[in-house]
Amino acid sequence: MHRLRNKRILLGITGGIAAYKSAELVRALTGAGCDVRVVMTAGAQEFITPLTLQALSGNPVHHSLLDPEAEAGMGHIELAKWADFILIAPASANFISRLATGAADDLLTTLTLASVAPMAIAPAMNQAMWLDAATQANINTVQQVKALQIWGPDEGQQACGDVGPGRMIEPLALAQTLAQQFENKALSGKTVLITAGPTREAIDPVRYISNHSSGKMGFALATAAQEAGAQVILIAGPVNLNTPDRVKRVNVQSAQEMLSAVESHLTLCDIFIGAAAVADYRPSDVATQKIKKHNDDMSIHLVKNPDIIAHVAAKQDKPFTVGFAAETQDVLRYARGKLENKKLDMIIANDVSNQEIGFNSDDNAIVIIDAKSETVFPQATKYHLAQQIIQTISHKL
Repeated sequence: MHRLRNKRILLGITGGIAAYKSAELVRALTGAGCDVRVVMTAGAQEFITPLTLQALSGNPVHHSLLDPEAEAGMGHIELAKWADFILIAPASANFISRLATGAADDLLTTLTLASVAPMAIAPAMNQAMWLDAATQANINTVQQVKALQIWGPDEGQQACGDVGPGRMIEPLALAQTLAQQFENKALSGKTVLITAGPTREAIDPVRYISNHSSGKMGFALATAAQEAGAQVILIAGPVNLNTPDRVKRVNVQSAQEMLSAVESHLTLCDIFIGAAAVADYRPSDVATQKIKKHNDDMSIHLVKNPDIIAHVAAKQDKPFTVGFAAETQDVLRYARGKLENKKLDMIIANDVSNQEIGFNSDDNAIVIIDAKSETVFPQATKYHLAQQIIQTISHKL
């Protein structure tokens, strides 16, 4: 089931008594870490309310093709593009018939035409309806023409009292079958917590102490970790970068805010990557009003900021902890010292004195260091290097 984490599932519900099982299916999918959007036909709403599915999925339920409010938000084409997989459960005989003819007369049938995502249906109907030649012909059509998967039906006692094929597969079995449709990636089922960018330490309401970190390396790592199947939480200092797809972002300003954010998410994570360039010091006193220029010189008393990555690594139940060493001289010696002194599992060393790489650049060159080895990665894009780092971490777990 861990393969479902961070996946976008569009669940279609059609009219039938089995619609009540869809609530349990939504609960199973969200519990496995899916983002679930529900689309209901008019018939489905006669058996279960949209409010129930909204409460369980945490998202608005879609049911009208021409709903102005829905089209102003996530329109039907955007919804079709959004899905990683479309599952229709239950799929009634009527819906399967309309699917076979290429109908687009409601939201759900329109989505099936507009989406290129893989799809499956879980049929649910009376046993005689399932065995009818017309239904079987429709099933063959949707399998051959639309390349849909057919999951089920099961056999057994039906609501009408009949016994035979036609029962919808149980929700947990559907969720497990759905999980098998996704590749088991290097970090599937893992949660990665990443810090990125600089911190700003206020002097007064308009001035601060900071550094040149752009956050590009941390954001590239967030993208690579998500692509490797992980659920990613990105704690970002003040940077001008777009949030990577499917990544939860928490914005902070100061080192103390970053530490607080890390603490609040730390118990959720399996891997911690401290890519942020956290300011080592902050002013001991922050002026409440702008400091006026009265004298020829000015003194600011600084105090040490918390060492976030050392704090994480000192935890008894710490996650796999990866640090960064951005140095201007003796890069490997300083990096290995940080690895040992802070009890990290791995450290990424890079030379920020080189103007072609490092801060504000799209490229970097790194050395991945652990207790037993040093691996050199020559200059490449930060995204490519992030993929190498994530792959290396996955081999150490």
